[in-house]
Amino acid sequence: MTFDQILFYVFSFWFIASSLAMIFSRNAAKAVLFLILSFFSAASIWILLEAEFLAITLILVYVGAVMVLFLFVIKMLNIDKSTLRAKFAGYLPLGLVVAIIIVAEMALVLGSNQFGLEVIAAPERHAADYSNITVLAMQLYTDYVYPFELAAVLLLIAIIAAITLVHRNEGNRKSQNIAEQVSVKAKDRVRLVSIATPNKGEKS
Repeated sequence: MTFDQILFYVFSFWFIASSLAMIFSRNAAKAVLFLILSFFSAASIWILLEAEFLAITLILVYVGAVMVLFLFVIKMLNIDKSTLRAKFAGYLPLGLVVAIIIVAEMALVLGSNQFGLEVIAAPERHAADYSNITVLAMQLYTDYVYPFELAAVLLLIAIIAAITLVHRNEGNRKSQNIAEQVSVKAKDRVRLVSIATPNKGEKS
């Protein structure tokens, strides 16, 4: 067994273990941390396959941004555990059915008949000056330039739609006018009223 194979089995073990720990963890914050560990393990396997760009992107985007956002959202929501358990029990049958279907589909697609060593050979080792980013960029901006531009347009439409949904109730929102606040004068805002004090014999 070579050193690369030992690293593959080690990273695969931690990937599977952290994924199972994330699923069965009852603490949402711990589940997020286990998911971060699974991302690091998957990135390590991609580095073994000489897909350095995908590994770095997985760490920077998902671990550095998305998972941190998830962690902040989970801690800010302060979800009631009793309510969470009630909802979990209600959605458990449907979740089991969906999980069984997903596992069956993955078993059919990722079986040895499609991805075995007899069908797909091991990846070739490249020289030290090989750049995975250059090869990926050449493929992305030549053969797949139109799908890439289409995906960019779809993301732009999604961003515009999200901003529109957030600001659709502008009439009910209060906003400040800085120019009016700066140019206001004291006589326009303050009114002095003289209130007559009642005599001692009179009731106020």
